[in-house]
Amino acid sequence: MAGDLILSIDVGTQSVRAVLFDLRGNIVALQKEPLPPWQVPQAGWAEQEAAVYWENLCRAVNKLWRAGSGLKDRLRCLALTTQRSTVLLLDREYRPLYPAVLWLDQRQAERVPPLSRAWRWLFTLLGQRSTLRYLQTQAEVNWFAAHRPDIWAKTNKVVFLSGYLTWLLTGELVDSAASQVGYLPFDYRRQDWAASGDWKWSALSVRREQLPRLVKPGQIMGQVSKKAAAATGIPAGLPVVAAAADKACEVLGSGCLMGEQGSISYGTTATINITSYSQMIVLLFLAGG
Repeated sequence: MAGDLILSIDVGTQSVRAVLFDLRGNIVALQKEPLPPWQVPQAGWAEQEAAVYWENLCRAVNKLWRAGSGLKDRLRCLALTTQRSTVLLLDREYRPLYPAVLWLDQRQAERVPPLSRAWRWLFTLLGQRSTLRYLQTQAEVNWFAAHRPDIWAKTNKVVFLSGYLTWLLTGELVDSAASQVGYLPFDYRRQDWAASGDWKWSALSVRREQLPRLVKPGQIMGQVSKKAAAATGIPAGLPVVAAAADKACEVLGSGCLMGEQGSISYGTTATINITSYSQMIVLLFLAGG
């Protein structure tokens, strides 16, 4: 309907942006809240307290309502995108057990789960043993299992930042299938968690019951809860629609839809991206170490 608005929330590495769009894609209002620098407890590590993201999301969205009267009444849905591959471990009450481990983090697991002889033989035959080893050492769940078993023993759920913020917005531990960019047992062809018996479950320390429910992009993940409404000013009951990880949204939103097109992005790092078989592939990091 004419006058309807969509609220888009983008939680990046350096800032949170809250944007109101009309149904033709025009920006009606925009607010930006800078994030404090991430923490570096050791060389190569990158962490941020989870509360920082939620607090600044609330600030950014609340600023929107001061941009004009009647904006809330025109809202029809909300979509959330966040920085990709930023991991949180949650306890049984879904409280963070450790700061968010950012996509910039370079820590590596020194000990990884052993695969069966058959899987090792197959990866050797395919010439992919080094690729397998890289995935296992880079996986945050393997690092926690090996280096912080005290925290890992308390971990009830493993989520990306998108899933954690969706939980705070809706009270539902759910995430978009298009936001699963990182080192978890995800099947990109099926757009779902890997099937039982898949080698990824042996290579990574996480269990299926520790992962959130996934929803396809464009489907409703839940509604804004009364608690979230009180903190953000977003009307309670507003549908939260599954979007995708930051780069996927950025590339598709810029009109980069074909394999022969490239999207150059100058963010925390500079990247070149293409769209291939409906999946965004990061081709090259030009900066950032």
